[in-house]
Amino acid sequence: MSNEQRRARLDELFRVRAAAEAEITVHLGESDRNQAYRDEGATSTESWVVERFGVSTATARALTRVGEKAWDMPHLIGALCSGDVSLDKVRAVADVATPEMDEELKDQAQRCTVRELADVARTIAQIEASRGSTASSSSSSSEHDRRFFRFNDTSRTMTAQLPRDTYAEVRTTLEALACEVPTDGETPWDQRVCDGFTGMVRTSNSGGSVPGVAGSPHFVVVHVPLDSLVDDAVDPTELAGELEHDGLIDRETVQRMACDATIAVAIDDDVGHTMYEGRARRSPTDAQRREVMRRDRHCRFPGCTYVTFTNVHHIAPWEPGGKTDLENLALLCLHHHHVVHSNGWTMTGSANEELHIVGPSGRRMTSRPSPLWTRATALRRFAESDRGRSAAAPP
Repeated sequence: MSNEQRRARLDELFRVRAAAEAEITVHLGESDRNQAYRDEGATSTESWVVERFGVSTATARALTRVGEKAWDMPHLIGALCSGDVSLDKVRAVADVATPEMDEELKDQAQRCTVRELADVARTIAQIEASRGSTASSSSSSSEHDRRFFRFNDTSRTMTAQLPRDTYAEVRTTLEALACEVPTDGETPWDQRVCDGFTGMVRTSNSGGSVPGVAGSPHFVVVHVPLDSLVDDAVDPTELAGELEHDGLIDRETVQRMACDATIAVAIDDDVGHTMYEGRARRSPTDAQRREVMRRDRHCRFPGCTYVTFTNVHHIAPWEPGGKTDLENLALLCLHHHHVVHSNGWTMTGSANEELHIVGPSGRRMTSRPSPLWTRATALRRFAESDRGRSAAAPP
């Protein structure tokens, strides 16, 4: 069997698998509604599936959960039946799927990766939580109340849960310190982060400054529309900004973070993008690099989720006197940066919309920006129309 025949066979098998999984979830949903598991002495559909079919608890839970929501998402289940989407993609959005959102989520599932769909689901959940919250009980204050730092002396491990802004500050600090740790190229990244953390603690105990890092070692960027900072009429619990590497945050958190000199606040335009600027120079500006990271989140090569050690790549080769614009810049890991510069590979399109990558086999792959970046305008307009409807509603 040639490689092309094997790929074609795998395409067919994955479609068959998706169709089978769709039928399984539908039947499990019906069994759960009819409590059929009781006929064999089980206490739940999940435990019955584990015992009868010999699958893991995690697999049984995933299949059962999708089955429970199958009636609420006929478009997603239909796409699963036809093999257009995978079960993992349906699982990623099942918890937030409703009959009203089902078709839109199906379209998203056909375009996005599983990881990107998880971001979409998280955003939807945040919006719903924001609607139900009040100024006295905002998501930011509840996050603060849930913070903890625990030690396990037996395994010598530490576990922490931090508010979003604090988490971003700690993460960027430790990553900056890890980059300063000397290495021969063999020390794993996780160990360098650990060494940076240890060095920070020891420096703090000695009362000195962090070695190798001038001034503040971290740089956190929050993207916000201008009215989130100046418009008193904006609901404090509304999702009004985006914390890089994390997600959407409410206006109260935005304004609190804006008071911290170690936080850079990037004012966005009316479509939620930081800038679109041409440069008669080869290297992107620092602001452009941050916006490329915000837009792409990870390597733009389809299927690659690598974040660390990435490069900003010019899609159309830069020439003296040419421009370095956001749409011509894409984030690529070191491996895929080398790949797209190899013979037989081409990359075309706009990084702000769609990139098309074609390899030696002739297969055309498509890469799109993070859904959080592309949905910025839609979310903002939805919030504005929702406020308009609420204001127009009779008391």
